[in-house]
Amino acid sequence: MNKDIATPVRTKEILEKYGFSFKKSLGQNFLIDTNILNRIVDHAGLTDETAAIEIGPGIGALTEQLARRSKKVVAFEIDQRLLPILQDTLSPYQNVKIIHKDILKADVHEMISQELAEFKDIMVVANLPYYVTTPIIMKLLEEKLPIRGIVGMLQKEVADRIAARPGTKEYGSLSIAIQYYTKAETVMVVPKTVFMPQPNVDSAVIRLTLREEPAVKVKDESFFFQVTRASFAQRRKTILNNLTSQLPDGKQKKEEIVSALKEAGIEESRRGETLSLEEFGLLSDALYPVFR
Repeated sequence: MNKDIATPVRTKEILEKYGFSFKKSLGQNFLIDTNILNRIVDHAGLTDETAAIEIGPGIGALTEQLARRSKKVVAFEIDQRLLPILQDTLSPYQNVKIIHKDILKADVHEMISQELAEFKDIMVVANLPYYVTTPIIMKLLEEKLPIRGIVGMLQKEVADRIAARPGTKEYGSLSIAIQYYTKAETVMVVPKTVFMPQPNVDSAVIRLTLREEPAVKVKDESFFFQVTRASFAQRRKTILNNLTSQLPDGKQKKEEIVSALKEAGIEESRRGETLSLEEFGLLSDALYPVFR
């Protein structure tokens, strides 16, 4: 068995060997606890028939665990300085491919067709860079990739917002956008102490399981998201006030908005955070003829 990368001693050795210094701008915090890594991988439900996609492998701590428990790993790394380190640390594993690209600019569909075409089960598993967590998750979901889901480590506060339920202060347009595509659950909270360097925030691991069909059927997906964003623009305002001030020509169309709310069975005095996904679906369909 190879010596695990994810220990404080081994991580320090690797960093010293290569004279590596952390870049704050890339949100680099490396995991140094094998137990935590194993639990993350457990939550992904990998088998020897699974392919794993990783984002930001760092020095390969999570990559190594994925390589041991899946058939193939493809990892996207933006920082060129890490490429020779990964080549070294992951040399025992023949089933890993590192791609030097920014995931936000990468054509992931194309990568899957080139590297993972034979796989029926693909999971994204990543310790995500905290400064771009939301854009990465939204990209993966909006591009409708052939994946089973995403298990990601992120800032706890963002994880709370993603998994939030209606009527809570964390619930907002991000909760809706992600729960529209997936079933979202926080599966573990991770202390700061298991990272090098230690981040300033607590972390959590979230599991997003893709739905076969979106959570609600709507006439127009992008309009549905426009309505949800408008509804949370100012959290203290009622749904009616937010919609009239945020939707194009909303003030002139106030009467139509009032009747759309009635049609959807939603009191105009309610706030966005009290509406369920289903209610937002009804509302956006009722508003769609007014604004399209």
